[in-house]
Amino acid sequence: MPPYALLFIITPHGRASVGRFLIIARQSSTMSGKGGRHVFDAIGMTRVVIVDGEVVEVGRPELEFCPLFKKFVGMEDITPEKVRENIEFRIKDFGFCTERRVVRAKDYVTFGVSEILSTALADGKLDAAVIAADGCGTAVITEPALLQGMCGRISGLVETSPLEVVLDAVGRDNVLDPETVPLDMVKGADLAASKGYRRFSVTVADPDDAVILRERYGDRVLLVGVHTSHVTCEGARKMFDNCDIITACASGRIRKEAEGRDVLVAGNKVQIFGVTEVGKQLVVDKLSSIGRKPYQGEPKDEPRPLMQFRSRLLVHGGPSTTAVRSFRTVL
Repeated sequence: MPPYALLFIITPHGRASVGRFLIIARQSSTMSGKGGRHVFDAIGMTRVVIVDGEVVEVGRPELEFCPLFKKFVGMEDITPEKVRENIEFRIKDFGFCTERRVVRAKDYVTFGVSEILSTALADGKLDAAVIAADGCGTAVITEPALLQGMCGRISGLVETSPLEVVLDAVGRDNVLDPETVPLDMVKGADLAASKGYRRFSVTVADPDDAVILRERYGDRVLLVGVHTSHVTCEGARKMFDNCDIITACASGRIRKEAEGRDVLVAGNKVQIFGVTEVGKQLVVDKLSSIGRKPYQGEPKDEPRPLMQFRSRLLVHGGPSTTAVRSFRTVL
C-alpha cells in the first residue's frame, strides 16, 4: 500500500474523507517522467492529485466560499468541478506541477506570505527563505523572484515529485534530496543554517515544528505560520507563542487566539497577523510598499465556514504538510 493511501486510512478525519475523494476520480497513470505525482489541499481545503500534468483526483471541498478566489477568479462558491477547472488552468497557464513550470514571477495577490517574504529578501532583511513547493519539496531560496514564482500561486502541498526545471532553478544543493524532494521544514531550516545564512525564514504548518525551530534557532529564524485551517486550540496557542507572522486561512481557532494577543492585522478577507515586533514590521513594510495600511476595523469578508478543530492526530507523511489531521467540532 502506498504511503499516501495509508495516511488517509488511519486518520479519523481522513477516513471520513476517503469516499469524498472519489467524487471526480480518474484512473491514475504511472509516473512517466512528464511531471510525476503531486498532492495538494487546494482551494477550499480540497484534496487534489495531479499525475503527469493531468488532474486525476478531486475531493469534496471543506469550504463553501473563499473571498480570495471570489476576488481574483470570480468563484462564487467552491465545488469539485470549479476546483478542477482552476487547477487545470494553472497547469496550462504556468506549467503547474509539470516540466513547463514557470519558476519566477512578480507579486500575484499584491499582499500575502510569499509577497512579504520576497520583499524581505529584496530589502536584505532576510538572507534566505525555507519554502515548500512542487518539484523541489522543501528548499532554501535566496532570490525574491524565484520565491514568488514557486510559492505565489500554490498552497497546501502534501506530496510532490522532482521536476528538472525546478531543480535547475533552485539548485540541487538547496533541496533536501533532489531524488525524492521530501517535505520537512525542520530539516530545511537545518540546511539553511548549515549554509551559514544568518537570518532566514521558515514557513510552518505544524505547530510543533514552530516550537522546535524557535528552541533550536531563537531569533535567527523568522517563523511564518501557514496552511492553518486545521489548527486546534492548542496548535493556535503554539503558533502564536512561536511564530512571527501567521496567516488565518479558514481557521476559527487562529482568529479566536488572535483576539487575545497584541497583534498587527492586515486585510479583511484571509487576515495575516504580525505577532512579534519583527513580524509586525515586515507586514507594515509590505503594506507600505503597495500603499495600504493595517486593518482598521472594516467589515470582514471571510472564508465560509470557518473551521473549528478540537484535537489532533499526527500521522506519517512529512512534517509541515497536511499530515497533521484533526477532528472537527461542529459549533
